[in-house]
Amino acid sequence: MAVSKRIVLHFPKWVVEHPIVCRLAKDYDLEFNILKASITPEEEGLLVLELSGKQKEYDKGIRYLTKSGVRIQSLSQNVIRNEERCTHCGACITICPTGAFELDPVTRQVDFHNEKCVACGLCIKACPPRAMEVHF
Repeated sequence: MAVSKRIVLHFPKWVVEHPIVCRLAKDYDLEFNILKASITPEEEGLLVLELSGKQKEYDKGIRYLTKSGVRIQSLSQNVIRNEERCTHCGACITICPTGAFELDPVTRQVDFHNEKCVACGLCIKACPPRAMEVHF
């Protein structure tokens, strides 16, 4: 059975220099899509990725990560748009790193594609009418 999950990896500084994601692909036959990364040598790192593969290999890969010192967090928070508050000003379009917002050229309305969202929270801070909200 195949599985695909979005997870957040928190790397302690002693793990940042190790080829962790490479090992997931080579040793556990897992596919990954990096959605967001913030890794600095000698400091802690953060990696948001979509990890896919067979359930058994996925479980082995997760065990490998935890044994390596990586803290794993499920991407369980969802960003939603409060349609009543949204004024379609477009402030979210330029700030979103994943392109989850798109201006419809015909209606001039901002479309929100939540399947592209990685819950980074940038749109929440940038939204003047506070239409973007986090739900856990």
